[in-house]
Amino acid sequence: MSETPRLRAAVFDLDGLMFNTEELYDDVGEILLQRRGYHYTQDLKRQMMGRPARVGLRMMIDAHRLDATVEQLQAETDQIFAEILPARLRPLRGLEALLEALEAVSIPKAIATSSGRAYVTTVLAQYAYGPRFQFVLTGEDVCEGKPAPEVYVAAAERFGLAPSDVMVLEDSENGCRAGLAAGAFTVAVPGPHSREHDFGGVALIAHSLADERIYRALGLMPPV
Repeated sequence: MSETPRLRAAVFDLDGLMFNTEELYDDVGEILLQRRGYHYTQDLKRQMMGRPARVGLRMMIDAHRLDATVEQLQAETDQIFAEILPARLRPLRGLEALLEALEAVSIPKAIATSSGRAYVTTVLAQYAYGPRFQFVLTGEDVCEGKPAPEVYVAAAERFGLAPSDVMVLEDSENGCRAGLAAGAFTVAVPGPHSREHDFGGVALIAHSLADERIYRALGLMPPV
């Protein structure tokens, strides 16, 4: 049996992994399309999930031949999110304990997300999480978004590590494909929105961020 690789850093996706934003995206997508006489289907959501907003919104436009631009839909999305985030944003199970465990042994951590920087800053500020991460990479920091590996290759470089020394935590198929293509130790943490995704090739499929196997892979003591 091969030994678990020595992991020296952790990189977190944001939406659907750290926070319940995927369920909020469902509402936003439905509102956007209802205004135009359509519904936000699970098939379209799966295609869009984990991709940069500019790519996902273009998919939405193409799927329904919408008479709208990416910029128009992005402006509507930003407005809707601004209205619902303050009351409905919640960290997901196991996040706080895992962050504390990483901090206790000085394992550095970062965020690599397809979302835009202004949105990410707003989400992190609501729970004062921003200062707890060494850096944040967004969809604006890369040329090719997930499932391309660029964002995770860049994260490893920022840490000064090989990708194989980095744990990537992702909730979506596209995100896991990016982590795997980068050569990272990729962990799928599916939510209700992504349980049917194809996570072939990942190091493990966790039931939540509280899964003891995540702790063991990082050389940490699981929470009691």
